[in-house]
Amino acid sequence: MAKSMSFKCMLCCAGALIFLSFHPVRPNCPERCDCQLAQHILCANRGLRAVPQTPADSATDVRVLGLAGNFIRNVSALDFVRYNSLMRLNLQFNRIRSIHPKAFEKLYKLEELYLGNNLISTMQPGTLQPLKKLQILYGNNNDIKELTPESFGNLGSVVKLRLDNNAIKLLQESVFKHLTNLVFLHMESNQLRHIHRSAFSSLTKLQFLNLSDNKQTELRDIFTFSQLKSLVTLLLSGNQIRHVGNHMFQNLKKLTKLSLSNNKIYRVDGGAFKGLSRLKELMIDSNELMEIPAGLLDPLERIEHLDLSDNQISRVDAAAFGHLMYLKVLKLKNNRLTILSGEIFASNGVLFSLDLNGNNWTCDCRMGKLKSWMTAVHSQGKLLGVFVRCHQPPALEGKYLDYVNYTQLLPGGNHSGFCGADYQTEPLESRGAGLLETLVTKEEKPRTGEDHKAVTVVDAEDKPPLQRRRKWSRPRLHAPPSNSGHSGKTSPLLDLVGALTTKAPPTLREKGVGDSVASPRTGTLGRIESSGQVEHQEVRSELDSCQFNRNHIMNVSVDSITHGEARVRWSIVSDTKAAAGRTLLFRVLFDRFGRPVRFPRYVYTDGETRAVTLQELRPDSTYIACVESVVGGVLCQVAPRDHCAGFVTTVPSPVGGVKLQHVTVVALVANAVLLLLVGGVWLGRLLRKRLQSRKSAGHVHVRHMYSTRRPFRSTMATTCVSSEFSGYQSGRPLAEEGDLIQFPGDRFFEGCLTRRDNDVITPQFSD
Repeated sequence: MAKSMSFKCMLCCAGALIFLSFHPVRPNCPERCDCQLAQHILCANRGLRAVPQTPADSATDVRVLGLAGNFIRNVSALDFVRYNSLMRLNLQFNRIRSIHPKAFEKLYKLEELYLGNNLISTMQPGTLQPLKKLQILYGNNNDIKELTPESFGNLGSVVKLRLDNNAIKLLQESVFKHLTNLVFLHMESNQLRHIHRSAFSSLTKLQFLNLSDNKQTELRDIFTFSQLKSLVTLLLSGNQIRHVGNHMFQNLKKLTKLSLSNNKIYRVDGGAFKGLSRLKELMIDSNELMEIPAGLLDPLERIEHLDLSDNQISRVDAAAFGHLMYLKVLKLKNNRLTILSGEIFASNGVLFSLDLNGNNWTCDCRMGKLKSWMTAVHSQGKLLGVFVRCHQPPALEGKYLDYVNYTQLLPGGNHSGFCGADYQTEPLESRGAGLLETLVTKEEKPRTGEDHKAVTVVDAEDKPPLQRRRKWSRPRLHAPPSNSGHSGKTSPLLDLVGALTTKAPPTLREKGVGDSVASPRTGTLGRIESSGQVEHQEVRSELDSCQFNRNHIMNVSVDSITHGEARVRWSIVSDTKAAAGRTLLFRVLFDRFGRPVRFPRYVYTDGETRAVTLQELRPDSTYIACVESVVGGVLCQVAPRDHCAGFVTTVPSPVGGVKLQHVTVVALVANAVLLLLVGGVWLGRLLRKRLQSRKSAGHVHVRHMYSTRRPFRSTMATTCVSSEFSGYQSGRPLAEEGDLIQFPGDRFFEGCLTRRDNDVITPQFSD
């Protein structure tokens, strides 16, 4: 019993020693504090109302003292007298209102001082003067109203200063003159109304300056930031700035980020951004800008991110972004834009994000070039998220410009005078621009059969860059030369080309009295009188393309499918008198099915064609083909896609006509031969090893070469080996009888002591 009790006591003592070894307890640690880390006293969130005290001998070793989250109200002159080696002092989230001027007098080694989130309203001059090694000073979220140069006296080592969320209204002259090594300065969320022109004159090493959420009204003094030659980031958002003057940032050669968001800027002088040659990010969103003139953004040679959203911009010059070669992100959303020039983004080759949402776009002929540009970049797999949603005219409201036909971009209202030649040279379809010139050329040649071949526009990734640009360049339309076979006559397809490249002929229901309409064959303009008759033109039927698609196109099918071609066939009802007097053509739409990004292509044929061969298809791809009508030069705006057919192209055959099965058989035979060779080599080696092992079983003794092959004397029962042969090959197996070597008897028994008994030789061995 006594032994068991003593054993338990030993176990308890050992456990206590182990616990104390892993959890050292400092005898001089203040009450409610944690001193587990060497040279650290952590008293955060312990409900303290005063700075805890420790003996002088233990306080001198403390490097970190954490007192955040307590209820300390005042800091006296004796609170930190014993902490001579303190390097970090955290007093945040207390209720400190006043700090004695000599409170930090003994903290010569202090490098970090955190006074944020207290109730400090003033800092008496000389309070921070002993802190010569201080590098980080936090005074944020207090009630400081005034700063003087004496507040930061002798703080030349400070690198980061936070004074945000205070009540500072003025920055005096040379207020930061002692902070010559300052790199980060936070002054946001104050009440700054005025900044003296030399307030930042000594901050030549400053790289980050935040003046956001203050009450500045203008930026016109060119000397305000003139000495900040190392500045990289300048934040001025959330003020009340209305005017940005010339040369305001001209000395900020290293500035890469400038924020002017959420102000009231309505005027930016032409030279306001001069000197910002290295600026990469400019945010001037949520202001009152009304236009972007040419030349304003030209100094921003390296700009990559430009945010102009949430303004009142109604006009952007066509050359506004012409010099921004490195522009990657551009935001123009939520403005008052109605049109944009087609060449406005021609120079921005690396643009990958463009936001044009939230504008009241007018989709008329002036937007044709922008539509062509969008088509071209989409075909290259770029800017796939760019969409322009039409607001005007009412017929196109809510539709996306990317899916509107050029025939629908009609001149409207007072804008008809601006369309002119630009509208005459627009391509026939939004995604089939490369077909128009081919179709016009093919109309000059007589057709010999039913089939009509057309070269289609292939995917952008299948063409090199040069061919891609040529494929999507706007084609030039040329009328075919007149000859004896074509004098006085034009084909329906050429009529459509002529009609669509001048002005699209609307139906009578779409035109009012006194409006102009175009003849589909002659291109001459007639005029609708009040009586309903049209000069130089017959009264047309009410049938439109939508009705023709629904009631007359039948039996759409696809045959002759190979790895690169497919033939689309269709038929129409025999009675086509409904379209008499109006030009009838067909459009074949086809696209790869099931792809996340739509990229339809179109082929136009005349009204007599019933089959089209699609070429340059991608092997092993699923396609869908739809046939639509073009009646009088007008397409169905909302095609139900009832007349469609799907098909899958085949994989191309191997070179030389060799079938895949033959290649597989040859490969299998080669593998079998290789396996046989490997097996034969392995079997040969195995047999050779066995033969060698058998030979080694009949091992011939070394002394066989000296054997005389004499008959073995049976009387020799034993032998006495002389000293010269003693131990010879003792480890090898005994030789056979036929392999024994006979030596002369006298020599053999010369050195041995033997005894003959009845002719039997008996060797005698000595000890």
